[in-house]
Amino acid sequence: MSEEQNKPAEAEVDTTETANQGPEGAAQAAGDAGDRVAKLEAEVASLKDQLLRQMAEVENTRRRAQRDREDASKFAVSSFAKELVTVADNLRRALDAVPAEGREKDEMLKGLAVGVEATERQLFAAFDRAGIKKIDPTGELFDPNFHQVMFEIEHTGKPAGTVVQVLQPGYTIHGRLLREAMVGVAKGGPNEAGGQHVDTKA
Repeated sequence: MSEEQNKPAEAEVDTTETANQGPEGAAQAAGDAGDRVAKLEAEVASLKDQLLRQMAEVENTRRRAQRDREDASKFAVSSFAKELVTVADNLRRALDAVPAEGREKDEMLKGLAVGVEATERQLFAAFDRAGIKKIDPTGELFDPNFHQVMFEIEHTGKPAGTVVQVLQPGYTIHGRLLREAMVGVAKGGPNEAGGQHVDTKA
């Protein structure tokens, strides 16, 4: 028999061997495919998690930058505002120096006082627009975050630590302290309301 006649028989043997290995090979191929799918799904999940984290970080950075811009806009004038509140102090001192009876007797003095009062009102209107608020804590309890105690007063009949005198008003700008209020507070004693010492050194 020739070689060409033998070839189909060999081919049949090969086909039989492949057929005999078919179920195992198919199972192996299916297993490999399943492993690849699982790996791909894990990679997709990992990439999705990384993407979400990066997006969250970008959003946080954007918000921080926005807050920084807003703070810079709000508080950039703080140094200038401190100078202006000193001007407000001087206007008030000028008005307090004019006695009420002096206004009635002297028209020039009265006109001057009226002009200073108008200037003071305009200044405080400008403060309001800029978010600057005056602190007058008379009758309030001492707050170390906004008040600076200059002295304590005995026998006031007030609870210890109550502000009974304001030497210089304080100011805030957008809720942040611009200048502390300088105050005198009640000193507690055994016979006074409260009868308890408040630490004014905080």
